[in-house]
Amino acid sequence: MKNMRRSRRHRITISPMTTTSFPLDWNEIDTVLLDMDGTLLDLYYDNHFWLEHVPQRYAEKHMTSHEQARARLTDVFAAQRGSLNWYCVDYWSEQLDLDIGELKREIRHLIAVRPYVEEFLQRLRQRSHRVWLVTNAHRKSLTLKMECTGLERWFDRIICSHDLNMPKEQPEFWQRLQKDYPFDPARTLLIDDTASVLVAAQQFGVRHLLTLLQPDSRVAPRERTDYPGILHFDEIMPSL
Repeated sequence: MKNMRRSRRHRITISPMTTTSFPLDWNEIDTVLLDMDGTLLDLYYDNHFWLEHVPQRYAEKHMTSHEQARARLTDVFAAQRGSLNWYCVDYWSEQLDLDIGELKREIRHLIAVRPYVEEFLQRLRQRSHRVWLVTNAHRKSLTLKMECTGLERWFDRIICSHDLNMPKEQPEFWQRLQKDYPFDPARTLLIDDTASVLVAAQQFGVRHLLTLLQPDSRVAPRERTDYPGILHFDEIMPSL
């Protein structure tokens, strides 16, 4: 589950802590760490799932209105925001007495790859960058999305925060990641749509940081971001 509200047109405000030069010098980057939901994939699927589809199925099961269900779930979700439970399919299946994995499959037709993503991933592989998918998504969600998109073929590694028992928002996640899968933070690029994840990575020492200005295609681009942002991956396509 990702944070579920975005804003309008894009005007980038860059934090003074940010070390990324923009546009990127790809010769300074060995490893590319990529988020999934809201970065490689359109966040509309997840927003629709948690804000509309789950409340509807919850209302049907518990014989209440959609509005009452949504209000109830808003409070329940907020209590876990930023924790590993926030992203855990099994946790929410137990808490809500719903098969969250099956509900995700009901609307899998909404899963969509963002523009220029496959071209971008192919170009990275052609340049011999190490390309890792690093996601907070639960393995059940990840499996479904890879089945629907076929993106797994582009990655050298696929890492879920559940594997490390720590969400990406926590600085310790990055320590555990480097311990298990060594990389040089000074020669690493992280692209992620969540500011708190970028902050944690920056505190760990990841030098190159980018965000997405429009994670959900149905919501207008964000006006301000604390890190350099792109609308689409053609803006940073590395040359051969």
